[in-house]
Amino acid sequence: MRILTAGVLAAILGFGADPALAADRKPNVVFILADDLGYSDVACYGGKFYRTPNIDRMATEGIRLTDGYSCGPNCQPTRAALISGQYGPRTGVYTVGSIDRFAWRTRPLRPVDNVAKLPLETFTLAQAIQEAGYATALFGKWHLGQDADHHPSKRGFDEAIVSMGRHFDFKTIPPVDYPAGTYLADFLTDKAVDFITRHKDEPFFLALHHFGVHSPYQAKPEIVARFVGTRPEGGHDDPTYAAMIASVDESVGRVLKTIDDLGLGDDTLVIFTSDNGGVGGYSREGIRVGHEATDNAPLRGGKGMLYEGGVRVPYIFRWPGRIPAGATSDRPVNSVDLYPTLMEVTGGRAKSTLDGTGYLRLLTTGGADRPGRDALYWHFPGYLGAARGDWRTTPAGAIRDGDWKLLEFFETGKVELYNLRDDPGETRDLAAADPDRAGAMHARLVDWRKHVKAPMPTPHTPEPEAARTKKQRKQADEDE
Repeated sequence: MRILTAGVLAAILGFGADPALAADRKPNVVFILADDLGYSDVACYGGKFYRTPNIDRMATEGIRLTDGYSCGPNCQPTRAALISGQYGPRTGVYTVGSIDRFAWRTRPLRPVDNVAKLPLETFTLAQAIQEAGYATALFGKWHLGQDADHHPSKRGFDEAIVSMGRHFDFKTIPPVDYPAGTYLADFLTDKAVDFITRHKDEPFFLALHHFGVHSPYQAKPEIVARFVGTRPEGGHDDPTYAAMIASVDESVGRVLKTIDDLGLGDDTLVIFTSDNGGVGGYSREGIRVGHEATDNAPLRGGKGMLYEGGVRVPYIFRWPGRIPAGATSDRPVNSVDLYPTLMEVTGGRAKSTLDGTGYLRLLTTGGADRPGRDALYWHFPGYLGAARGDWRTTPAGAIRDGDWKLLEFFETGKVELYNLRDDPGETRDLAAADPDRAGAMHARLVDWRKHVKAPMPTPHTPEPEAARTKKQRKQADEDE
């Protein structure tokens, strides 16, 4: 991988014969990550119950990717992939917390032990951008280790305030005072706006990682009131959840306004996405859960599953003058692709193996240039429970290549094959009808696992009496 000079960057971005435009200033990057926001929780992705004018504005003024994916079906593996540029088998981060969060002993496989803190030898995205001469900051949910050594302030961020777990009366690391009644999304946005303002005269990288719209479902009463009495749309009917989405959207609006008011719009790439699918879509799968906050229809399933509803997420990019306005692309991207893409943007240089493929040309051509890429892969060698002994997923893997996706379930060896172009809801399993394709894709998935040395779960004699306690279930729900 090479460091990009100003002239090369100008050529990539289409600045024509005037490389001084690129040489004057390196572009800023603002990466906004929502938590548990589903594909159809945003109006420009088909949501009709929610109001997201600022996120929609990003799509109107930039490019909206219809086939953007998180690297994991829950939070931690996606965050590890974004910051490392690597699939889970390389970092060891494939789920949240310990394997004992769920009653795996009742099942026929022992999960692979999970790494709960991003290994210190990982050279992060933030470190690469920091070394390229950027001021860097992260405000919000980190979830890759919050002790002194693993805190983002030691992983490439000049400034870092971490918070998750509550939306009111929240705690921060390091401790920061704030007025009583402050809503976490507002607090994080205040910090983001202040950072942008203080660093307006130098290149900066800002990671704004919201805890919204993760449970507990808490919102500002005055915003909840806007949605009370709103006609339900499909599985979307919760005023509190809608208000949480509205607060994230207001945050996006405040960040965009700050950038534009400071005259930084043409110099700033803003990215918006989510860490996994929404908490919903389970009842259609016969899975019992305590609460479904949303529904990812027309996609199948939800958070904690490798079906599309668990891993396909909104992905929007805005960069006036660089990204054509109102563009849409169905070229698939994955969390691991962000790192190499931002190396293209910032001129940074990675010092570790990157599994992803940069897609800057995809963005700057409005989707006309579709850089080639390998298939997308998922590896989830563990269990994610639901209620009353149900499971959102058992150990599984998946591959998407072009329009085709294959899932493999490790307990039984069953594979399922779907044509996502014709059947994005994964309703018609074509494995039996097209065994040659299913066999070839499965072989590629197995080869990839060998290539990245992906550990597999091991046989285990089920212990029916090893069910979790109520306290364990509650703790697992809170950690998720």
